[in-house]
Amino acid sequence: RARERRARFVGKNGACNVAHKNIREQGRFLQDVFTTLVDLKWPHTLLIFTMSFLCSWLLFGMVWWLIAFAHGDLDHSTRLQRDPGEGAAGAPAGFVPCVTSIHSFTSAFLFSIEVQVTIGFGGRMVTEECPAAILVLIVQNIVGLVINAIMLGCIFMKTSQAHRRAETLIFSKHAVIALREGKLCFMLRVGDLRKSMIISATIRMQVVKKTASLEGEVVPLNQIDIQMENPVGGNSIFLVSPLIIYHVIDKTSPLYDISPLNLHHHEDLEIIVILEGVVETTGITTQARTSYLADEILWGQRFVPIVAEEDGRYSVDYSKFGNTVKVPTPSCTARQLEEDKSIM
Repeated sequence: RARERRARFVGKNGACNVAHKNIREQGRFLQDVFTTLVDLKWPHTLLIFTMSFLCSWLLFGMVWWLIAFAHGDLDHSTRLQRDPGEGAAGAPAGFVPCVTSIHSFTSAFLFSIEVQVTIGFGGRMVTEECPAAILVLIVQNIVGLVINAIMLGCIFMKTSQAHRRAETLIFSKHAVIALREGKLCFMLRVGDLRKSMIISATIRMQVVKKTASLEGEVVPLNQIDIQMENPVGGNSIFLVSPLIIYHVIDKTSPLYDISPLNLHHHEDLEIIVILEGVVETTGITTQARTSYLADEILWGQRFVPIVAEEDGRYSVDYSKFGNTVKVPTPSCTARQLEEDKSIM
C-alpha cells in the first residue's frame, strides 16, 4: 500500500502549492490595477489591451461622428457624393467641415484610429471650424498615450519578472545528511547557470510541519527558521560557482531527533530553501525556491566534487551537479551522537 504523504507546500520548481478560495473582497485587486495586469496570464493581458484599444477607437469614433452630424458635415458630404458635379456649388459658400472627408460612421471610426495611433494617411484632418473637435482631438491623444504607457510598462514587467531569472538558479534534486567536521549536517547544492552574477545573494531555510501547541491549537503549516551555514560564513554567498550549503544539526535544530530509521516516517516534514539576491544586469530582486521532503533526503551520502582546474581556469561540470557518493555515517540521531561523544 502506497504510503500517504502530506501535500507539498513548495514545489521543486519553487511554485507555492497554495490555493486562495472564497475571497470576498475582490475589489481590492482593482485598487492596484497595474499589478493585477502584470499577474494575469499572457492571453488575458493581451485580450484586455486589445479590447481597450477597440473600445477607445469605437468610443471616439462615435464622438467624431456626432460632431460631424451636429455640424451638418454628413449632409453636405452625402450631397456631394450624390452629385459630384456640383462641387462647391452643391454646398453653401464658405462651408468648412469640422473634419474633412467624414461621411459615415465607418470614416469616423477610421479617423479615430488615425488620431490615436498617429498614422495620418492625410485624407482626413481636423479644421479650425469647431473648437469642440480640437478639444476631442487633445483628449483622445492623451487617452491613447495613457493606454500605450500602461501596455508598454505591463509588457516590460511581464518579460522581466524576477522569477524569469530564477529559472537559471538550480538546486540539487536531493539533499544529503552526512558528517562534516565531526557533526551531522544537512547539505544541499546550489548553482547559477548564468555568467552574470546575483549580487548580495542570501540563502535561508525553513522547516514546515504540522505542530500543536500546549493549549491544543493545531498549526497545519508551522514555519520554523533554521540556521544555514556556507563556505564563506553567514547567510551571504558569492555564487560564482556551485556551493554546498549546509545546516549543522545541533540542539536547536528540528532535525535533532531524526535518524535514518525514522526519517521516512516523517511524512509531514518539508524543508524549504529560499535564495534571494539582486540581478546584476537589471537590478531587480529575484527569489528562487525549492523544497525537500523526507524521501528526498539521502542519509550517509555526500556530493561529488564538480569544480576542477583546467588550463588556468576553473571548470564546472554540471552533469555531476546532483551526483552523490556513500560515505561512512552513524545510523543514529544527532542527539545520540552528541551523547556518545560526551561519554567518551
